[in-house]
Amino acid sequence: MKDSEAYLTKKAFFDKVLTVYGRHAVMEALLDEHLTIHKLHLSTSNKPSGELDRMIRIARERGISIARHDKQALSRISKNARQDQGVALDVVMEHFVEEAEILKQKSYRIIAVDGVTNPQNLGMIIRSCAAGTIDALLLPTRGAARISPPVIQASAGTLFRLPIIRTPDLVASLRRFGREGAQVYALEADASLDYRNVPVEGKRIFVLGNESEGITPAVLDACTEAIAIPMARGVESLNVAVTAALLAFC
Repeated sequence: MKDSEAYLTKKAFFDKVLTVYGRHAVMEALLDEHLTIHKLHLSTSNKPSGELDRMIRIARERGISIARHDKQALSRISKNARQDQGVALDVVMEHFVEEAEILKQKSYRIIAVDGVTNPQNLGMIIRSCAAGTIDALLLPTRGAARISPPVIQASAGTLFRLPIIRTPDLVASLRRFGREGAQVYALEADASLDYRNVPVEGKRIFVLGNESEGITPAVLDACTEAIAIPMARGVESLNVAVTAALLAFC
């Protein structure tokens, strides 16, 4: 294999690696035998404990490599020195997918999030998408909650089951899907089209906005139509995670 091919193969692998941190999150992932795990990272500053011994035992039983680092090196791996508790784990996310994989499909239902910053909301959105009729989540890598232990916990582990498309530019991604024939719907309170009247079949993307500010103007401009969830008794809006649940099961 040529050096360039080896580099691309290695890059493709690590693009699918998610590093989780914190002892509870790491232990949960180690115990999930459905997950492919690349490496367990431990800080050399950790004090001996039964919990760490158990992690090491599970990793060895599963044939997972174990790396030890000083505290500063581990914090660079976890990217969260305050909360990593001296442990991190590289999980291979089999369900991280590229846009191209979805674009070639004849029909799909995707939920995209624009600036959803609350980890609990993102986790619950993922859980509803995984349980319902949503084929993938379109998740910006900037300006939104990053995948973290609170997100994993709120998703009740379904994060590892749902296809996720990560994008550095949500506007560009939405326009790309639009050019390929997708209808891109913005959830707007004052829209005239009822979300229940959107056809089930076809290429559909539903865009949910920030918890307080809604959808940003640039993202709204990339949408092809606006839809609304009719409200009764003067209620103005729903929590973004509740909105995702309604869309996932309509």
